[in-house]
Amino acid sequence: MEENHTIWIEKYRPVRLADIVGQDEIVERLSSYVKTRNLPHLLFTGSAGVGKTTAAVTLAREIFGESWQMNFRELNASDERGIDVVRNQIKQFARTTPLGEASFKILFLDEADALTTDAQAALRRTMESYAQTCRFILSCNYSSKIIDPIQSRCAIYRFKPLSPVAIKEEIRRISHREELSVSPDAMDAMVYIAQGDMRKAINALQGAAIISHTIDATMVYAITSTARPEEIDELLNLALTGDFDGAETHLNHLMHERGIAPNELINQCYRALLKRDMARGLKVRLIDHLGETDFRLSEGADGDIQMEALIARFVLSAERES
Repeated sequence: MEENHTIWIEKYRPVRLADIVGQDEIVERLSSYVKTRNLPHLLFTGSAGVGKTTAAVTLAREIFGESWQMNFRELNASDERGIDVVRNQIKQFARTTPLGEASFKILFLDEADALTTDAQAALRRTMESYAQTCRFILSCNYSSKIIDPIQSRCAIYRFKPLSPVAIKEEIRRISHREELSVSPDAMDAMVYIAQGDMRKAINALQGAAIISHTIDATMVYAITSTARPEEIDELLNLALTGDFDGAETHLNHLMHERGIAPNELINQCYRALLKRDMARGLKVRLIDHLGETDFRLSEGADGDIQMEALIARFVLSAERES
């Protein structure tokens, strides 16, 4: 694949632990395993795009050196969730002898929280039986979905959402390498869109760079189909001042002319409400309305009807408060 057509989240994936940004404490702890050339079973937990997969791959690179690809395997548990994947693929890899000078192999199981309870029980036994020849690194979004016997066998690393400083640092590095001009407001827009997810920020940057080498905030919001924070504030202001018709018109503009998904609007309204200075009782009711609408949408309800109903509830709640 030509370099110009490479997906940037792969092109700029760190190849050393020291290159991972925003997770300094975890990088320091993982580096100690590189020095000793040994490690326990590990459990990486955290939201998407915070560096869990990158940490696993770079850790294997530094422990095994040139032979890392022969002694490292990555599986995605969401592809095959049942017990067969543990009995066949995982067990087969774990029981074979490490290659080269390595004393063990590493199996990285991504999205491990997608495994069924029976599959996790089988995995626990495999981790126990083949600990001499294979170390397991499990990655998940929710550690509560991993059974306790597995958690007790692992050193747990909790990856936090990346800070705005870390995201901006990486965006600056990539934009410098790609000879892009990124305005400060575009940088802030990428931070707002990412919400701690580096993948989202880099994808937004690459999407905007395809259009122009000079990137501003308007371009970033358009590429990602995201409403500007001030547009969300305007929607809330209209609803909370009782202007249902105005709020409805603005909502239709965002959904149908801008193409912003209902779930994304709910998420943005939630973030705006958290920061808003308003009566506590009203804020609680509005967030409750957001949660109810989000649930109904997840159950398959019509997006237009539910979003209109949400605005109606906002108007009624504001009138009741006054």
